[in-house]
Amino acid sequence: MVSTVSLVALGGAIGAVLRYLAGLGILRVLGHTEFPLAILTVNVIGSFLMGAFVVVAAQKGLTHLSPLVMTGMLGGFTTFSAFSLETVTLLERGETSWALVYVVLSVGLSVGGLFLGVLMARGVFA
Repeated sequence: MVSTVSLVALGGAIGAVLRYLAGLGILRVLGHTEFPLAILTVNVIGSFLMGAFVVVAAQKGLTHLSPLVMTGMLGGFTTFSAFSLETVTLLERGETSWALVYVVLSVGLSVGGLFLGVLMARGVFA
């Protein structure tokens, strides 16, 4: 258990640093834009890597690396990759309605939660 948690922590640190560096790199290449292109790019890359890793790990017997790579590195890089994986898993199971509910609730409640946190913090610290 401790070694698994350590792998998640190590992967998370690596993923967070990579997210930071990727964001900086994208901003340097494209400049600052009104649209959050750096975050979108990181989310798409992370989701692509999650999909590729799931298949490769299953076919090559590397699922033992999932805590390091999926939860840690890709979770630190972008949690959107985990969201994408769960959505595709529901779709592949034929649970299209649940996938739609999951997407709507995840996005809607997460944005709502952030907005509520902003409002509450502004009220407390204003």
